Amino acid sequence: MKRMVAMGVVLVALAGCTTTEEANQAMQGRWVGQSSDAFFSQYGPPVSEFPLNNGGTVYTWRGGETVRNVPAQYRSMTKQEKELAEKRRSPSTIINIGGGNMSMDSAPPGQVMMTPARSEQLGCEAQITANSNGIITNIRTSRDTDGEGFSLSRCAEVFGVTS
Repeated sequence: MKRMVAMGVVLVALAGCTTTEEANQAMQGRWVGQSSDAFFSQYGPPVSEFPLNNGGTVYTWRGGETVRNVPAQYRSMTKQEKELAEKRRSPSTIINIGGGNMSMDSAPPGQVMMTPARSEQLGCEAQITANSNGIITNIRTSRDTDGEGFSLSRCAEVFGVTS
């Protein structure tokens, strides 16, 4: 019963998450036909631009860059691991199952480190095509990480897209 309730909570949480595709659709609906100047005034200047033969321009824009710190993940020691640690007289021994670099972090007593702490770079990158009059004709994400919270899309967070 508890397992079904937990799965229900997870499903409800995931239902509220916005994906990159949903962010793309919302950005297309909001910005196609609008001035590229209006976009850059609201979200900041492009990092590069490429002139097209028809007089238009393809811009690369980046934003929402931040770092998320993910704490180390632990699990309880098995009976065999506890017995081994007791034999060695070191109940806080780090047993690194994740395969990464061992650090000076120590596992809580009776715990095994599954994954070490890490930092993740989050951000959004979009390609914006504008015609010779500066009107956006296409906009799409070209790089999108997970969001800062529970979102599956950093671009959705940056552009305020909700499902």
